[in-house]
Amino acid sequence: MTTSEIQIEEKNRILKGLEKVYEKLIEFKKIKKSDLVVIRNNKIVKIKPGEPDISSNSKP
Repeated sequence: MTTSEIQIEEKNRILKGLEKVYEKLIEFKKIKKSDLVVIRNNKIVKIKPGEPDISSNSKP
């Protein structure tokens, strides 16, 4: 494997790990019934655990 192939593979593993962490964060917030605080359009927004935009498909 070349250096660039190794870097691409490592990048993909890191991104997959970040997606997994995001999903676990959402699950935790739903269990604890606490707000998820994100930045959208340069504004701080609190999202309730039951709102549809807390799904993993609409990442901030």
